[in-house]
Amino acid sequence: MSALYSEPEHRGYSIDQLKVGMTAFFSRAITDADVVSFSQLSGDTNPVHLDERYAAATPFNGRIVHGFLSASLISAAIALQLPGPGSIYLSQNLSFKAPVRIGDMVEARVTVKEVLTERGRVVLSTICSVGDLVVIEGEALVKAPSHG
Repeated sequence: MSALYSEPEHRGYSIDQLKVGMTAFFSRAITDADVVSFSQLSGDTNPVHLDERYAAATPFNGRIVHGFLSASLISAAIALQLPGPGSIYLSQNLSFKAPVRIGDMVEARVTVKEVLTERGRVVLSTICSVGDLVVIEGEALVKAPSHG
């Protein structure tokens, strides 16, 4: 266990506890420090994320957050809440609908679409939004924990 790990309050759901329609949320305001750190960690130093002067001349009229930084909040909702700790990501598709700006509060929502009990898997609808604006939508396939 790493020093950053702390025992979750909610231990998640086992495959047999999951039901279609169950939903979980994870939200966070994306800071400039988050964007810089993500850029360093990922190696994505596209100036549209880091250089205000450059980004001002793009169709975005200013800096935008990396799409995968925003999408990473989906992973947090899955890992921490639904299905929760012990979940294993198998696949994720994403469609980026609108840019996220530094300072935006991004909410990731995951909703159970289908439970594949015999395979221990769950299909989740995944959506990120800023207020009422959907910025990312997609679908994930996750192996759910076999224990509750």
